Amino acid sequence: MTKVSRSLALPAGLVLWLLTSPALAQVVSREQDIIDLRLGQRVMVDDGSCPAGQIKEVQGSQMTTSGVLRTRKCIQRLGTKKR
Repeated sequence: MTKVSRSLALPAGLVLWLLTSPALAQVVSREQDIIDLRLGQRVMVDDGSCPAGQIKEVQGSQMTTSGVLRTRKCIQRLGTKKR
């Protein structure tokens, strides 16, 4: 491996990982189904509480003494709804 190709391998790998990360998001139908939410983890909840074309995103946003703090927001739904 040449010096130039080695220096490009890490940024290229990082870009590839960032592009595939949203595809790995877990989708559940109820927020109660989320067990052991980790810091930084994002889970999509399709419970109908957001406006049409959006889905609820629950994220482990902050570590507290009692565990991981969850934040919730409605985000744009990226694909078609699958049943």
